[in-house]
Amino acid sequence: MMFTHPVLVRWSDIDSYDHVNNVRYFDYLQEARIAFLSEVLETTGDLFAEHPCVLASQTVDYLRPILLRHPPYDVDVWIDSVGTTSYTLGSRIVDRGGETEDIYAKAVSVIVTVDAETRAKRPLADTERAALLKHVAST
Repeated sequence: MMFTHPVLVRWSDIDSYDHVNNVRYFDYLQEARIAFLSEVLETTGDLFAEHPCVLASQTVDYLRPILLRHPPYDVDVWIDSVGTTSYTLGSRIVDRGGETEDIYAKAVSVIVTVDAETRAKRPLADTERAALLKHVAST
């Protein structure tokens, strides 16, 4: 399953080079990741309160500059793999406004499940694992 979340560029995201500052890409990816996980894990409120997890690592490949415009860009998110205490998400920022699909960035994010009180790594709960496995993208 691929999840798509629209993200509008804010004027404050633009840097002196007239494109989105590279740090803002992380904000767009985070916004889409939280929306995706809230849907997949059927969260009714605070994602961390119901399914404690942290972002352990994230790599981003910047493929082209994102410019300020009114139509939103899309952030696609999917699950690449599910482990014992973590899972890996793939994502990309794309523009589907023209005849072609332009990819602006690709990212890989590793999420680790943690105990809400101690913040120590914990195994995925059976319900979390089942929900995540239902949404692993086929290769």
